[in-house]
Amino acid sequence: MSRHSILHKAILSALYGAGALSSLPAFAQTANGDMTVVNVVGSRRATSSTTDTVAPIDVIPLSKASEQGAQFDLAQVLTFISPSFNSTRQTGADGADLVDSAALRGLSSDQTLVLVNGKRRHTSALVNIFGARNRGATGTDMNSIPVMAIKDVQVLRDGAAAQYGSDAIAGVMDIGLKKNVGCESAIGYGQYGAGDGKNWLASAYCGFAVAGGTVGITGEYLDRGRSNRAEPGNPRTIGDSKSENQTVYVNGEIPAGPGRVYFTGGVQQRDASSGAWARNGEDDIPSRNSAAMYPNGFVPFIDGDLDDRYAIVGFKQKIGEWNADISQTYGYNRLKYNISNTLNASIANLDLLKGGKGVSKSEFDAGGFSFQQSTTNFDMNRYFEGLVGDGLNVAFGAEYRAEKYKIFAGEPGSYIDADGAGGGNAGSQGFPGFQPGDVTNAKRHSSAAYIDLEADISKNTKLQGALRWEKFSDFGSTVTGKIAGSYRLADPVLLRGSASTGFRAPSLQQAYFSSTYTDFVGGVPTDISITPAVGPVGKVAGLDPLKEEKSRSFTLGATWTPNSDLSVTADLYRIKIKDRIVLSGLFDESNYPTLAAKLATLGVGGAQFFVNSVDTKTQGLDLTASHKSTVFGNKLTSFLAMNFSKTEVTDIHAPAALKGYEDVLLSERERLFLEQGGPRRKATLGFDYATGPLETSFKIIHFGPQTLGTWSGTASGVANQKYEAKTSADLGFTYAFMKNAKLSFGAANIFDVHPTPQDPNETDNGFKYESVQFGLNGVSYFTRLHVKF
Repeated sequence: MSRHSILHKAILSALYGAGALSSLPAFAQTANGDMTVVNVVGSRRATSSTTDTVAPIDVIPLSKASEQGAQFDLAQVLTFISPSFNSTRQTGADGADLVDSAALRGLSSDQTLVLVNGKRRHTSALVNIFGARNRGATGTDMNSIPVMAIKDVQVLRDGAAAQYGSDAIAGVMDIGLKKNVGCESAIGYGQYGAGDGKNWLASAYCGFAVAGGTVGITGEYLDRGRSNRAEPGNPRTIGDSKSENQTVYVNGEIPAGPGRVYFTGGVQQRDASSGAWARNGEDDIPSRNSAAMYPNGFVPFIDGDLDDRYAIVGFKQKIGEWNADISQTYGYNRLKYNISNTLNASIANLDLLKGGKGVSKSEFDAGGFSFQQSTTNFDMNRYFEGLVGDGLNVAFGAEYRAEKYKIFAGEPGSYIDADGAGGGNAGSQGFPGFQPGDVTNAKRHSSAAYIDLEADISKNTKLQGALRWEKFSDFGSTVTGKIAGSYRLADPVLLRGSASTGFRAPSLQQAYFSSTYTDFVGGVPTDISITPAVGPVGKVAGLDPLKEEKSRSFTLGATWTPNSDLSVTADLYRIKIKDRIVLSGLFDESNYPTLAAKLATLGVGGAQFFVNSVDTKTQGLDLTASHKSTVFGNKLTSFLAMNFSKTEVTDIHAPAALKGYEDVLLSERERLFLEQGGPRRKATLGFDYATGPLETSFKIIHFGPQTLGTWSGTASGVANQKYEAKTSADLGFTYAFMKNAKLSFGAANIFDVHPTPQDPNETDNGFKYESVQFGLNGVSYFTRLHVKF
């Protein structure tokens, strides 16, 4: 067994117990006895032995999380396992409350590429406009995949655009799905210590032997209740959104002629609801309320109907000494808004002026958007024994991808201004609907070709190189490259490093998102537009179409494994990104009169744009350490994992039309969201102690400090928000009362820790806590019953 295998066994045993070892990347026996290779993300090797990787890779088995974990959805599970991964539930952030964004190493969610079974997964149709995380970015909805369907998650903490294409700037996450024979089920319940946020989980997996192969089916129902941390007297609803998920996934592989057919399919229907900002009674009448409808004020609810679909069909076989793989992947994500417990104040006010009671509808279809992605891949690889030192692996392939993005309008009552300047604001309160002028039907396609080489120069030295060409129909072509290597300095010590260039194509959501809403400036209704650069408003403003973000990444690390019970890894990294896409601040009469005059010719009073205008530098350190020992005759596994990361804006280069207005394009507040939307350090220290049928898990999670901006800004004398470092802890017990059944119970955040309080008038969500670090809900309790049969 190679030292790489020992290292991963030590780490995984410490993280997840001895049961995790069966999920190691290695050979698997098929039903007919043939040997098949399970690849590790970041490598396209087709050899018959496990080898040292030249880049830092975390292999996270999720069997234990689905059996006895405190968290029920994938984003939260990974947040409390992987220090380099962050996902914080938002509140008061419109659509971002309904889809949890996630990111690696403090970068944006769209700078991490997500794969499923090695194939590109589609992103969400949502582009985040509000919230403290991933503003102006799209991302992959991790929670659309049930945890029980997942065998493991492989996290490549290295730039990999040259290997996998666009988005792999911060790294790659490959979600491997189960297809083993056997059945299991879990029933779980959880709630916060405050008595709300009740979670109900029912999940089941069954794998069957079919025609010499296997097929696994997972079904899940997850009902997450709403939580509310608003103080007494505060009419708002602040906390977790309500979410009801119904999900089915199938994954399998069966022999077919000279090769094997593999397939994956998944469907999730999610009904979610988030509380918007509250409207007052007397103070907001008639501008945002109606005395006849909500005399004491009201909280509008942004209800989202989310539909997510994913499918892979592929065929692989050996052609001579070459391994060939051809596949087709399809992804679709749609979010449709329905705004309830609301009104259109302009309609209500017009009704009052006409002698009516002053009412409007209380529920509106506000429109929404969808994103579709279709990807065709062809891959070949072969290992040449004894060529270039001990051997050379050669891989090459091609990809074709087509994407579609649509915005569809809401019903007229969700956006119209019925009474002109009569005093009632236009559109549905809480979330004005998309207007006919926002309707979008955008398309693009891309083609790519790559070559990937891995050489065993000697017993102790390995090299990897990759080159990729990619051409997009909307902005042109780009070429990226990567070189990486490892050297075994001594038997227990491995040195490794890499250098790469990368890119991220602007998402169609960023390139074509359009939203128009009416605001009242000096009592005059004014259209405010978030507009694409290629649209009429963007063209009048003189903007260029979006282009790709470009990156340069470097890593340098070492692993130390003196024996099978102890392992330590350390990896430094530096990522420079040029032309990052950001959502600008609002340009209007108050800060850019000349541009405002141009916008006025289109009936627009103010506008925000997506622009390639920011350069950043991210550097940091990943550390892991694990140990296995025997204490009082029982097994104790422990681990420590830490991430230190710092992102800085190094330059703001506004497009020619916005030169001189860099402080509007990226204000101090927006800069801090970019630099410190996630904590700059995070650490997890865990212990797992097994005594017969009882297993005890104790985990300490430390979140570093964050500094965020305020609405007023430091220029007005208001200090930035300082969030102190906080440490949480989870405690769980699992009792195996039968051979195939176990009951788990415990608590997360057992010390009921909360973020540092702030001035609610200066936070982004209008509450004393932003959605930072581990969230604002406090302690939670859970129980889970898991049965195998």
